[in-house]
Amino acid sequence: MFRFLLSVVLCALLPSAWGDTVWLNNGDRLSGRIQLLDGGKLLIETAYAGSVTLDWKQVASLDSAQTLLIQRADGRRVQTRGLQRAAAGRVALHEVPARPLALREIRQILPPRPLVEDWIWSGRIDLALEYEKAAKDVEDFELDFKTSARHALWRHNLTGGFEREFKNGVKSADNVGGEYALDRFLDEHWFWQGKFEYQRDRVDALALQRTLGSGPGYQFWDDSLGAFSLATLLNRHDFAFAAGGKEHLYALGVKWDYNRHLFGKRVELFSHGELGAPFDHVIDYKLETALGLRYRLNSWAALQLKGEWDQLRSELGDVDEARYTFGVGVGW
Repeated sequence: MFRFLLSVVLCALLPSAWGDTVWLNNGDRLSGRIQLLDGGKLLIETAYAGSVTLDWKQVASLDSAQTLLIQRADGRRVQTRGLQRAAAGRVALHEVPARPLALREIRQILPPRPLVEDWIWSGRIDLALEYEKAAKDVEDFELDFKTSARHALWRHNLTGGFEREFKNGVKSADNVGGEYALDRFLDEHWFWQGKFEYQRDRVDALALQRTLGSGPGYQFWDDSLGAFSLATLLNRHDFAFAAGGKEHLYALGVKWDYNRHLFGKRVELFSHGELGAPFDHVIDYKLETALGLRYRLNSWAALQLKGEWDQLRSELGDVDEARYTFGVGVGW
């Protein structure tokens, strides 16, 4: 009851940015901004309680002035300029208020993302610590970050990471790296990407790696539920070795970036990586990839379980490394 009274008072005080209203079967209502409906969970952002997740079966009706994409149970999609409250268990679309739609027929609701929009900045920082006391004492520290900023037809992507590991008090890993990629969208899906990547290792024989690449990409989707993109790049790799000497080679790479929110954004599945095939008969291919899950604790913090794999196939020998980390991260 207190929550209901609070929502009524704040509804009168809040600006139109929080103008969506959700009525529940028990008579309560919440005011805020509808973020998405997926997997039977409705996510609404409020000014007084942050993000609130509701069971779709407990929703009686809705009202919104947002433009929304609605997917029906039969798979059809419709875009509406708003929703209007109707009888319990139904909602009316702005275009056809006389023909309310049953809530049970709605599977998904998403606010659309226009191709040209003002600055949008998102990102996250993940931290993982590991300590293992066995035949070898292992202490490992890993920090990763990823951020993206989009303005009009341009998207800036910046990723980076740092790792330091000790085994029995001896440093076994000490590396830092980062990548900057700039995307120029040609239409809603196609874009052209240019990237620069830098990796510095203070332990391994390969001390320095620099990569310049450019090529076309395709954005399959990018909405409130996640995103998926592929890019095909022509890369030039420059290497410097700790013992002295330098090498370079050219390669064709396929790069992907995928994430998908599930259960009302409570869980996130993600994967990113790059598969490269050098124009060199000595090396067959090189694969760097990561796959993981995040469990959201609140609107900004999440637990993360991640696996990373590095593979190299060549005439001089193969590399097949895997590592698994568990940590916590913050996102915005």
